Amino acid sequence: VEIQILADMHGTMLHLGERECSVQRRHQKMIEEAPSIAVSPDLRSRMGSAAVAVARAGGYVNAGTCEFLLDSKGEFYFLEMNTRIQVEHPVTELVAGVDIVQWQLRIAAGERLTLSQSDIVPRGWAIECRITSEDPANGFLPSTGTIEYMHAPAGPGIRWDGGIETGSEISLYYDPLVGKLIVHAPTRTAAIARMQRALLELTLTGIETSRDFHLRVMEDDEFGRGAIDIQWLDRRLPAVLGGK
Repeated sequence: VEIQILADMHGTMLHLGERECSVQRRHQKMIEEAPSIAVSPDLRSRMGSAAVAVARAGGYVNAGTCEFLLDSKGEFYFLEMNTRIQVEHPVTELVAGVDIVQWQLRIAAGERLTLSQSDIVPRGWAIECRITSEDPANGFLPSTGTIEYMHAPAGPGIRWDGGIETGSEISLYYDPLVGKLIVHAPTRTAAIARMQRALLELTLTGIETSRDFHLRVMEDDEFGRGAIDIQWLDRRLPAVLGGK
């Protein structure tokens, strides 16, 4: 569970709530959510205060993220601080209603934050799937080639962050991430259903991608119940890939 913070040059520092990043494979995040199903309002406040305290102690300025481990008893433990904007920032933007990229630039230009902590109230639920050029059915081996056809989903509550198009070349020399599919809905159940529809609409031919893997995760009963932890995908992957 990680906490997004913003800090300006004038002493104002606040957090934008948490992101749930437990669905990982080999320590690589694959699906992110905001908020976290494991975090209560009280825990959110305590974790947010801890993240702000860490950043303030280091004199940090700009957008950053504090990562924590959360145990089954609700105790949390500091792991590290990422001094940058992260791949999963869109889920926080959609739930908090804050353009983090814009504020990163405004803070760097010396502007003061016009937000206060009381302005940050989670609204709805957001989920992000990292669409990668990998073949889940073949041990997630990299897939390269030319994108023969691409169609990104669209509509209310659907966001596609990507820099590829039909004709783009996918090589071995870069990160396998080809795009991020993000949805926002009033509830987690509705967000999962919206993500399922968006994944079905996403079309990428010419390379293998993780699209079907993500679709099967969205259809998984344990994921739907929120019964996840950082070892969940290691345990559940055979069933997910087998569609059971």
